[in-house]
Amino acid sequence: MNTPAHLIFGATAFGRVEHPWTIAAALAGGLVPDLSLYLMVGWHLMIAGTDPQIVFGQLYFSETWQAVFAVDNSFIVWGVLLGIGIWRGWWPLIAFAGAALLHIALDFPLHAGDGRPHFWPLSNWVFDSPVSYWDRGHHAAWVGPAELALCTLFVILLWRRIGAWRWRITFAVLLLAEAASNNVWRLVF
Repeated sequence: MNTPAHLIFGATAFGRVEHPWTIAAALAGGLVPDLSLYLMVGWHLMIAGTDPQIVFGQLYFSETWQAVFAVDNSFIVWGVLLGIGIWRGWWPLIAFAGAALLHIALDFPLHAGDGRPHFWPLSNWVFDSPVSYWDRGHHAAWVGPAELALCTLFVILLWRRIGAWRWRITFAVLLLAEAASNNVWRLVF
């Protein structure tokens, strides 16, 4: 899924008005599994001037990058953090780890040929899904609109649940970013 969708899904599932910090924590948890990708890609494309074909065709699949992705996309790591949050009753940690776990659970079936080792440190196995959120050759023409429709529904729910304008504006911007990223993949691929 596109990153804005992960933030919207995480906030919908784990953001609680009665525990205000959970909204920010859920947004952060929805972002963190993709953060290393943004940092590494951003460095190479914007600072080092690396050709995009090398970044996405070689570096993305390199042992070094996959080792980083293994940690921040691990069901095991995020499951342990969620367990600690539940055990201690720390709502922000529950929201943070829960949203990250939801992120990788939703990514798991939507990466055709570009999945990540979600079971690290127990295994480096990567599931090669027949479905992709971005690759039209793997049903992205169906996944993208469904993802955008769900995001729209969830933003409506978030607006009804959370009355603070700063959050409403945040969710509206995320929905616009999702609509833009959803359509960008259609044009690029």
